[in-house]
Amino acid sequence: MSRKFFGTDGIRGKVGEFPITPDFVLKLGWAAGKVLAAEGEGKVVIGKDTRISGYMFESALEAGLSAAGIDVCLTGPMPTPAIAYLTRTFNGQAGIVISASHNPFYDNGIKFFSGAGTKLSDDVEAKIEALMEGEIEVVESSELGKVKRLNDAAGRYIEYCKASTAYPLDLRGMNIVVDAGHGATYQVGPAVFRELGANVHAIGIEPNGVNINKDCGSTKPDFMAEVVKERGADFGIAFDGDGDRVIMVDDKGEIVDGDELLFIIAMDRKLHGELKGGIVGTLMTNLGMEKALEDAGIPFSRAKVGDRYVNEVMTAKDWVIGGESSGHIICRDVSTTGDGIVAGLQVIKAMVRSGKKLSELRGGMTKYPQTMINVRVQEKKDTDKVEGIVSAVKQSEEELAGRGRVLLRPSGTEPVIRVMVEGEHAEEVRKHAESLAVIVEQEMS
Repeated sequence: MSRKFFGTDGIRGKVGEFPITPDFVLKLGWAAGKVLAAEGEGKVVIGKDTRISGYMFESALEAGLSAAGIDVCLTGPMPTPAIAYLTRTFNGQAGIVISASHNPFYDNGIKFFSGAGTKLSDDVEAKIEALMEGEIEVVESSELGKVKRLNDAAGRYIEYCKASTAYPLDLRGMNIVVDAGHGATYQVGPAVFRELGANVHAIGIEPNGVNINKDCGSTKPDFMAEVVKERGADFGIAFDGDGDRVIMVDDKGEIVDGDELLFIIAMDRKLHGELKGGIVGTLMTNLGMEKALEDAGIPFSRAKVGDRYVNEVMTAKDWVIGGESSGHIICRDVSTTGDGIVAGLQVIKAMVRSGKKLSELRGGMTKYPQTMINVRVQEKKDTDKVEGIVSAVKQSEEELAGRGRVLLRPSGTEPVIRVMVEGEHAEEVRKHAESLAVIVEQEMS
């Protein structure tokens, strides 16, 4: 479906620039409310991360939904996956998250969940966009939606996270660094691990509206790695601004990315007879993970980049585990969407059940060296239809001879072609990437 406002992950942009403006979000709330009202009675759960513009957009959504006759439940700062969960448990018609995830504070966005805690269907998004073309029509005063605050939202989500492993996790004696990235997990993140018995040193828990994701969290794990080494911690766990991504640091202070975490979860599930089907990664998933899963007899499939596409492949194959290198990991038998805390607990469960350190568990796979070069182009043409590029890619793949792979992918947001090569040997990979980047630049200029 061709969408005017909705992208693959809601609506996102720079605050103050269309469509991330108060008037647009007010109308969006009203349009969504009208669509929901036509489908039956219910309420909408609204959560947000910690960026300063969240106050403004929360009020705008609240007003728009009320004008359409829809009741609203406000949670305040809560992780995106928490809103998906709370929408289900409170029998909400829909959930809305005000967040731009791992983006800086000056961006924001609106993401919707269905009553089942999944992303809205294309059909519902189309209906909302159609209403955006008209004028706001306010219901009778007696039918205006009411607004209340969910004071026990955090406690409910914390208990859900603790129960998500279906295994009695006892973390007493463990020293953990938790980095909330000054984002939506700043309260619930450390609380989950403390309540499981761990000795938690929390960082990134002082949001001021403008420091979300700044030099910390899952997008900047180097700071956490230093803290883990300084404190001699057993491991560190970091989340992004809205809590749907997780990156960890092992006992040696080494960063463990989403591919490695996905591999650890897969191997633990297989060992205990709990793995249903295979694992879904993306076009960017490291070849080392694919090879390690193949050696373990675990099926693997690649989806386009983006959690929406990962979920689509998981659904089509009826598999339950998938994710991205960025740490956006989906465990569909536990959560309807990517959840950083839940995914992190799955990794910790593997550590507890095996009695092994994170550094030992990650040793089961070897990451292949990878080089990515962004090539700026005047026009993002299909590289598969440019003879010079096709020929060069074929030659590189032949020279890598099954020991690596080549991926050319256009950026979804800027005039850039991403040239990625990975293989067994770093120097060989670098040379192929640089050579291909030159050819792409020549052919696409």
